[in-house]
Amino acid sequence: MPKPEAVSPVVTLREVTRHNIDALTKMDAGDGGKQVASNARSMAQAAVYGEAWPRAIYAGDEPVGFVMLHDPGLVPAPEEPEYFLWRLMIDKAHHRRGYGHAAMRLLIDHVRTRPHGGELLTSIVEPAPQLLAFYGGLGFVRTERVIDGEQVLRLAL
Repeated sequence: MPKPEAVSPVVTLREVTRHNIDALTKMDAGDGGKQVASNARSMAQAAVYGEAWPRAIYAGDEPVGFVMLHDPGLVPAPEEPEYFLWRLMIDKAHHRRGYGHAAMRLLIDHVRTRPHGGELLTSIVEPAPQLLAFYGGLGFVRTERVIDGEQVLRLAL
């Protein structure tokens, strides 16, 4: 008798609340902070930047990561007019399960609904061949821009 196929939990983006903040701040991307800041730092930034759109990444009912978008549509006069993937992290216990890819698809769909959401930017610390492959698989391409020593990638929407 053949084995039933494993069903992946549905990935969703949810608000950061008092009910999930502890789980989010305990997460570890496993990179020693080289590519992604801690979720605690990200949430501190979200508290003081009106353009921040932070979300917990859930697989079913389990928080597995964190994403934060710079959304210029959230403030009347943004300093930067671009949509920018500010943070994406999946806890190291949940790597290689497709959660980051699924979360990015949800984020991309969200940006498409926003005013003037014609592109999404992000940046990486090089060398990062795995990140280039990950973002390239989503359609991001290198640009000539470098921000704070990080290579900027662009996705046309």
